[in-house]
Amino acid sequence: MADLKKLLEIKGVFAAGEFDDKGNLLAFEGDISEEEAAMAAKMCAANNAMGEMQTDGYTAFSGQEWTPLKGWAIAGPKYSVCVAGNVGVFVKNGEASFNEVFNALLSK
Repeated sequence: MADLKKLLEIKGVFAAGEFDDKGNLLAFEGDISEEEAAMAAKMCAANNAMGEMQTDGYTAFSGQEWTPLKGWAIAGPKYSVCVAGNVGVFVKNGEASFNEVFNALLSK
């Protein structure tokens, strides 16, 4: 299990969660409801599958190294979701350093 409380210590991170490949919520911490965390787990697992398909395609088409998928983000005007593997965080865009967030997610 990921250390979700440690991820919450990153400036701008207000929620963190872990999910399985089928989108089941395994654990979450932070300022979201369990219902929101469960919905995010499903979305994150689906986006992981899509990202893996895209990186496989980019590798096959370009001959460049795109695999394995390391992570992804979806950004809105105020908030973003950043995911690496089966762990993700919700961040406040104006407060978070995406480099810091991804470095933490990738080192877990």
